[in-house]
Amino acid sequence: MPLQNRVLPTGEIVADPHRGLLMGNRGCLHGMGRTLGTTRWRSKLWICCVLKWRDWRRDPMPPGRWTALFFLDEATALSAGHRPCAYCRRADYVEYGQAWARAAGLAQPLMAGELDTALHAERVTRTRQQVLRPARAAGLPDGVMVQVDGAAGLMLGGRFRTWTTQGYADPVRPPATVQLMTPPSSVAAIEAGYRPWLHPSAGTGAGWRTL
Repeated sequence: MPLQNRVLPTGEIVADPHRGLLMGNRGCLHGMGRTLGTTRWRSKLWICCVLKWRDWRRDPMPPGRWTALFFLDEATALSAGHRPCAYCRRADYVEYGQAWARAAGLAQPLMAGELDTALHAERVTRTRQQVLRPARAAGLPDGVMVQVDGAAGLMLGGRFRTWTTQGYADPVRPPATVQLMTPPSSVAAIEAGYRPWLHPSAGTGAGWRTL
């Protein structure tokens, strides 16, 4: 039976047999029996990491330490409110922070803790629900996630691709107004040039990175 460690674009964590192409964590969320309770984060530090780092072997749920979470791709992780890890994805972390700074008109990038605090205010409500924002589809950058009729999907090339645990569906024309899932600061970073890693099923062209 699969562990409950797969992250949806909404930020919710479910059990699914498909691991995904990236991992991350929010602290230790599991208890005895490697099952999750009601807690969905232990700190404001929500990161997105590579699956393999050097020759490390990782238990996905070591007792009392951390809970490994898995994402289809980075667009999914950003939608859920995560950011690139400053350790195993140093180059991506620097690029993300620089793009954030450009978008915000800052002289230099924020520190990691400042990024985490800003993201936490944007990603969830006090009742632990993801913050959704109405937006015009035509004005959104490629690489963000939105909801259409309750279904999550990727905006790419002006089209909407429904998200599934195994990949993205064929592109369709979105309605004029959608519900934006990706936090505004990550949207701004993408607009300023950051390119999240996407699952190959997105069918990306030149200028995009696929896992």
